[in-house]
Amino acid sequence: MKKFLLGTVGLVALGMAAPASAADLAARPYTKAPPMVAAMYDWSGFYIGANGGWGSSRNCWDLVPPSAVIGSEGCHDATGGTAGGQLGYRWQNGTVVFGIEGQGNWADFRGSNISLLAPAFTNDTRIDAFGLITGQIGYAWNNALLYLKGGAAVTANRNRSFVTGTGVLAGSSDDDTRWGGVVGVGLEYGFAPNWSAAVEYDHLFMQDKTVDFTTPAGAFFATDSIRQDVDLVTVRINYRWGGPILAKY
Repeated sequence: MKKFLLGTVGLVALGMAAPASAADLAARPYTKAPPMVAAMYDWSGFYIGANGGWGSSRNCWDLVPPSAVIGSEGCHDATGGTAGGQLGYRWQNGTVVFGIEGQGNWADFRGSNISLLAPAFTNDTRIDAFGLITGQIGYAWNNALLYLKGGAAVTANRNRSFVTGTGVLAGSSDDDTRWGGVVGVGLEYGFAPNWSAAVEYDHLFMQDKTVDFTTPAGAFFATDSIRQDVDLVTVRINYRWGGPILAKY
């Protein structure tokens, strides 16, 4: 009887120990999910946008043969507003951003000066439009981008000479389209997943060009060599597609 009681107690003890052992085996240490890191802005993708601002063109006229009088006629600044658009593509590698862009703008830059050699006449320059084709390289701090740009530039100009005091047209040239180079710098900020805004400065180095002037009747008036460069300050807004914001862990 004693042996039977001892055996019964042993079986009960084993039965109670088994669930406890199973519970110990099933236990696992609790591990928290890794915290999400702030989303990283991606500048990669195509973009299209609009821009507007102010420009100033420095124009220096020199009378050259076959003009009757030779020498400098002086310089003037043609200033005014501009508006246009841009289309480009960027790709990002780490914090470095590369890009290519085409830009076309309407302009209303106007300026004049009385000729130093022939004060009876006033020289007048107008820039009606310009275009830029540029490459870019920049450094990104998440959704802020500082970039440099450079490439080719083209301007559409009108050059005329008026009688000083009366404003009567004395001589005009054919439309003056000239090519040159451009360098610029910009700071852009992504304020939404696909939207960004920027402030940009550009300097255009335009080629010197010899321009023939004729009277309204079609007779020869003068020939000038005109030097030109342009400074631009614009505000831009872009919409980008491709290159979504990436959430990293």
